[in-house]
Amino acid sequence: GPQPSISNSEGDLLFLLDSSGSVSYYEFSRVKEFMWDLVQPFTFGPKDVQTSIIHISTMPTMEFPFDRYLSSGALQQAIRDTQQLMGDTNTGKALSYAKEKFFSDEAGARPDVPKVLVWVTDGFSTDDISEPMQLLKDMGVTVFIVSTGRGNYLELSAAASQPPEKHLHFVDVDDLPIITKELRDAILDVIQANRLHAVDITSSSFRLMWPKLLSQETGYYTLEYAPTDDLARKRTKQVSGAHTSLMLSNLAPETTYEVALIPESNVHYFPPQTTRVTTLAEEISPTQVLISESGPHSFHVSWAPTLDSVTSYQILYGPLPGNSAKLLEVDGKHNSTVVENLAPNTTYLVTVTAIYRSGREKSLSAKACTEEEGSKVRHLRFEDMGPNTLKASWDSADGKVLGYRVRCRRQTGPSSIISVSPQIHSVLLTDLASGTTNKVCVKPVYKNQAGKGLCRMVHMQPATEAQGYKHRQKA
Repeated sequence: GPQPSISNSEGDLLFLLDSSGSVSYYEFSRVKEFMWDLVQPFTFGPKDVQTSIIHISTMPTMEFPFDRYLSSGALQQAIRDTQQLMGDTNTGKALSYAKEKFFSDEAGARPDVPKVLVWVTDGFSTDDISEPMQLLKDMGVTVFIVSTGRGNYLELSAAASQPPEKHLHFVDVDDLPIITKELRDAILDVIQANRLHAVDITSSSFRLMWPKLLSQETGYYTLEYAPTDDLARKRTKQVSGAHTSLMLSNLAPETTYEVALIPESNVHYFPPQTTRVTTLAEEISPTQVLISESGPHSFHVSWAPTLDSVTSYQILYGPLPGNSAKLLEVDGKHNSTVVENLAPNTTYLVTVTAIYRSGREKSLSAKACTEEEGSKVRHLRFEDMGPNTLKASWDSADGKVLGYRVRCRRQTGPSSIISVSPQIHSVLLTDLASGTTNKVCVKPVYKNQAGKGLCRMVHMQPATEAQGYKHRQKA
C-alpha cells in the first residue's frame, strides 16, 4: 500500500538491474516491483532524490538518466515500462559504466549529493567485479547488494559497503517485500538531507533545520530571510552555534521566502547554505460549527479547525426572533465551549468568530434549540380490564405537549405504538398473553423533539380455571 511521504532527503540513487538471460521473466518483473516499492515514498526533484537504472547485460545500458523523472507517477511508469535485454551477465562492465554515469552531468548526476548503488543480482557474474566495485566505493558511493540466488557470500560481502549485515541481503525473489523497509531505512541514513531545509510548514510559519556545523564555543549562525518578490524586506536573526533549528513565524501566507544560513566560525570557513520555502495558503477558521448536548438551559458549541494564527474566538448568541445577544470569549487554543443560562424550548442563533493575529476576523453561524423543561411523563400505572387487557394511565407532562406516544413491547406477539392527543392520559392495551411480561413506555411529543419517556414492566397473571367448577374424574 501507499507509504507516508519521505522528504528532506537528497541523493542520486542508481539501480544496477540484472537484465541478462540468466534471469527469468518472472524474476525480472518481481525485481521491478521491489524497486518501485523501495523508492515510492521518496520526494523526487533537483533538490531531493533522483533515480536512474543501468542494465547488466552483454553491454551496459542506461534505461534513463537521473534527472528525467522527477515525480512519483512518472518514475513508477518508467520502471513498469523497463524491458529485459537478455544477453550475458557482464556485471564488471556495468559497474565501470556506473562509475562514469554517477559523476556525469550528461546523466543528470549532481556533484555534491550522496551517491547510493543498489545492485539486485541472482549472484552470478561472467566477469570480475572486485576492482570496479572498489573504485566506486573509493569515490564515496555507498553500495547495497540484494542477492536473490546463491551468490558467494564472501565475494558479495567484500563487494558491499561495510558492515555487510547492513548492506547485504540474501532473500528469495518472492520474499523481497520482507526487506523493503529495512533497506529503505538504511538508504535513508545515507541520503537524509545534510543541508538547510524547512519542516512543519504552515500558512504563517516554518521551522528551519540544518546539520551541526558549529558549537557554542566555535561561533554562531546568522539567518537571513525575505520574500522572493521583495528582497528589500530582509530580516536577520542570530542564534548560538549550539542550535541546529529555528522557528520563523508571523509570515505571510502563500509566499515564497529566500532563506540563507551563514555559519560565523572562528575555527573554519563554512560556505553559506540557502533554501527557498513557500508558506501554505491560509486556512479559514471556523469552517464547521456543531451544536450538541442540548438541554433546557444549555448547549455545547464546537468548531473546527483550530489554527495557530487565531488568537481567540468570540461566541455571539441570542434567541430567534429577537434583537438581544450575549458574547463569550474563548482562547484560540480551544475549540469548544458550553453556553448556559438559556431559556427552554427556544431557538438560538450562534455565531463563532475567529480573531486572527493579523487582526482579521472570520465568522460562521449555526442554529441551536434548547429542550422543553420538565418534559417527562410521571406516574405510569396499570389497571386490569379483563382477560389479556390492561389500562395504562399517566399524569400529564409539563410544557406545550402535542401528544403522547405509547409503545408496548409484548413478550409474545407484535409490538405496537399508539399515538394519542394531549388531552388523553390513558389507553387500553389488548392481546397481552397470560403469563407474559411486557414493556410499556409513554413519551410526550413536543414541537422540536420528543420528551423523556417513562417505561415500566407489567406481568400478566397466568390463566386459572373458572370459579365454581371443578373437574371430576370418574371412579
